[in-house]
Amino acid sequence: MKIVKLALAAALALGVAAAQAQNVKLRAAGNLVATGLIQQTKEQPFFENFAKNTGVPIDVDYKPMDVLGVKDADGLRVLKSGLFDIVTLRLAQVSRDEPFFLGPDIVGLSTDYATARKVVDAYREAFDKRLQERYNGKLLGIYAFGPQVLFCKTAITGLADLKGKKVRVYDASLAKFIEKIGGIPVTISFGETQQALERGVTDCAITGPSSANSAGWPEVTTHFMPIGFQIALNAYAMNLDKWKALPADQKAKLTAAFQKFEGEVWDYSKDIFDDAVRCNVGKDPCKTVKKYKMTEVAVKPADLKLIHDALNTVSLPTWTEVCDKSYDKCSATWKQVVGPVVGIK
Repeated sequence: MKIVKLALAAALALGVAAAQAQNVKLRAAGNLVATGLIQQTKEQPFFENFAKNTGVPIDVDYKPMDVLGVKDADGLRVLKSGLFDIVTLRLAQVSRDEPFFLGPDIVGLSTDYATARKVVDAYREAFDKRLQERYNGKLLGIYAFGPQVLFCKTAITGLADLKGKKVRVYDASLAKFIEKIGGIPVTISFGETQQALERGVTDCAITGPSSANSAGWPEVTTHFMPIGFQIALNAYAMNLDKWKALPADQKAKLTAAFQKFEGEVWDYSKDIFDDAVRCNVGKDPCKTVKKYKMTEVAVKPADLKLIHDALNTVSLPTWTEVCDKSYDKCSATWKQVVGPVVGIK
């Protein structure tokens, strides 16, 4: 009887081990905790319940980049090295290594959700091709954090008042635009910006209203202007070797799961953008972040025109010059796939 029990126990243990062995283990470097609600309420649950959410026997060891001590600007290097199997790519930040990936979000292009989704869909295939060829990565999805707006610690009435002021930026396209209108661009990482504002290292700063709220920017700024410069695109990529090793049915399930996840995040991003704009200036309803009483600076038609015109006069020429040096098909590809979406030949 004892031998039978032992045999049954051994068989059960082997069965459990076999079941556990079915799930592949992958490592994921996710978004910064400091970015706020999308990371906390969408990204983390999706990856922590990966097998359930995708229907694929893969378990993911998920950690945000700032927990791992990985800089967001190093996303492409981390992906290419194979250090992590799935990596979030903050496109403005990684564009220092690959200017082509900033193409769908240069200043004045994707300033609202509807346009941004069209541009992303047009750029997706070319983005994936470049990612595979140069960084050994497979594109899984792209979404927007939302329009990047303006916070200042001194009174402003419009973009003209940025003349002579130090403004926190995060990529070359935005830096050139701030220079064009007379401001002084200062490149500061997101995590260091609140302290930089507090200490006077910068007078103003640009980011999304929800992320800024979560990071405490309204505690050290007084004026808020909800005008979109860019829309802060974020992508997910899988190490190409890991992707190619998957059976065709698992690839199909992963593709479908990320399409669903991406769509949900686009919708959620817009909801929390609208809510955070209200919260920052003390309006109701305010449901997702902390309510502050910042002074709302009205967006004038002249300011909107300034950003729209910057696409042709500043950001596209600047980006083209930089990108064509690193990739000879860069601007030609952009004009082919994005040009028709925004009426540029």
